[in-house]
Amino acid sequence: MGWVQSRRDHGGLIFIDLRDREGITQVVFNPTLSPDIHKQAHGLRSEDVIAVHGQVEPRPAGTVNPQLSTGEVEMIAEDLEILNPAKTPPFPIEDNVLVSENLRLKYRYLDLRRPRMLANLKRRHQILRAVRNFLDGHGFIEVETPHLTKSTPEGARDYLVPSRVNPGQFYALPQSPQLFKQILMVAGMERYYQIARCFRDEDLRADRQPEFTQIDLELSFVDREEILLLMEAMLCEVFLAVKGIHLQTPFSRLSYPEAMDRYGTDKPDLRFGLEIHDVSSLVSDSSFQVFQETLNRKGVVKAMVLGGKAMLSRKELDELTEVAKGLGAKGLAWVKVSAEGFESPIVKFLGEPLLRKLSGALSAKTGDLLLFVADQLKTAREVMGGLRVQLSERFQLIPADQFHFVWVTDFPLLEYDETEQRYVAMHHPFTSPLDEDLPLLETEPRRVRAKAYDLVLNGSEIGGGSIRIHRRDVQIRLFKRLGIEPASAQEKFGFLLEALEYGAPPHGGIALGLDRLAMILSGAESIRDVIAFPKTQKATCLLSDAPSSATERQLKELHIQTEIVE
Repeated sequence: MGWVQSRRDHGGLIFIDLRDREGITQVVFNPTLSPDIHKQAHGLRSEDVIAVHGQVEPRPAGTVNPQLSTGEVEMIAEDLEILNPAKTPPFPIEDNVLVSENLRLKYRYLDLRRPRMLANLKRRHQILRAVRNFLDGHGFIEVETPHLTKSTPEGARDYLVPSRVNPGQFYALPQSPQLFKQILMVAGMERYYQIARCFRDEDLRADRQPEFTQIDLELSFVDREEILLLMEAMLCEVFLAVKGIHLQTPFSRLSYPEAMDRYGTDKPDLRFGLEIHDVSSLVSDSSFQVFQETLNRKGVVKAMVLGGKAMLSRKELDELTEVAKGLGAKGLAWVKVSAEGFESPIVKFLGEPLLRKLSGALSAKTGDLLLFVADQLKTAREVMGGLRVQLSERFQLIPADQFHFVWVTDFPLLEYDETEQRYVAMHHPFTSPLDEDLPLLETEPRRVRAKAYDLVLNGSEIGGGSIRIHRRDVQIRLFKRLGIEPASAQEKFGFLLEALEYGAPPHGGIALGLDRLAMILSGAESIRDVIAFPKTQKATCLLSDAPSSATERQLKELHIQTEIVE
């Protein structure tokens, strides 16, 4: 039983490619053996749902199709039942067909019939099966936490749900199970996990959705090292089960400052080089005004070596300059390293001796191109980090079918929000500071490092976690540093603060983004291709036409009046 993929009439014989979840089987209708069934087969159309009875036989010599798992056999039809005829679909049920994403999402049930989309969902299932098997074997208990909970507006915007039986009160859909999984540690679960649905009302991108899935874990009596090694072991099993790949462990590690200095981002893609270098001290005595003015304003000069690209034309270099400006730079300086010496508009300002010194420090070779950005540290990092990624794509520097994990650690606990004029948590306000940095919390908050860690795969953050604060006094100190007054802390997080007084163990955890992991393992360009029924970038479902308006009766029962404010 299955769907008609295609029909081919070859003289008297009719061949049907019958498709189901496992693939395609060729069915042959022979007019000599079954004239009535053969006549019925003449009317079959693509996507008709049929049941066929017959004899499975080897294909005749010379007709074997090695591209199909069933390519050595065919069914000789003896009976045919049309279970449901189909309308002509709005697009062919094939992989290599250009179809707009909106049309695919509107007819998602047809889109999911395509082999690539079906394979994506199977791969997602394989990931979850491997994760559950691993965690079950390591003493974890799967526990579900509430979807209707309390709003704690410290991160992204919440999705709010009005309560009918409590007029004027609202639940919030969870942005993560963070507080409940910490409560489970206080409750003595010791090792918890959940395939958790999470909800965030935020602007969408290719790797974001308003509802998404996390592989969520929390453990008691552990330190950071134990969690990192456990996750490496789990991902080794996942990659072996899903891709047949043996990952190399231990994964690479970078501190947050090191990642920012060398790659310009805390989500570095380590499949290629193009490291960033600080050459501020080397060019501090040059006569190049742009460098001098930047350094006088306490800025920096960053450099990168683009190997073998000294042959780029002036037009191509101008295009790179525009790319850098688009990323926030004021400009981009370049120097070509050739057998004859150095070529650049800034050679006369830097001089041959300094350029030789720079080339040596950057390990540049003949034929390489040196790129420079001068700006304040934050901007210079962002520009060079963005330029690094764009250069890797433009010049195809990323090797195919490689997976490179890296842990990023030692994040700042806090960052200063210029808009709100206060410190905010870089991860979340339940992350523990490093023990040796805790005394600095009130006096030098920018220097306090967190017991936090992110896991990055091929330039995408696929997970993040931390060791949590397990003492009430420390949690209250952090709330105070964040500008959360005691009354507000009690209102928002009172149940957690109280729980911490009843013997809360040291604990920590991590959450891995299932959608992003499945996207990378599937080679998809968007997480929408690995989610059965995703939302658009405007957070709408084209299949079901959600969101939609509520009836007056529904609004009245919820004690709600609506007003659209332009």
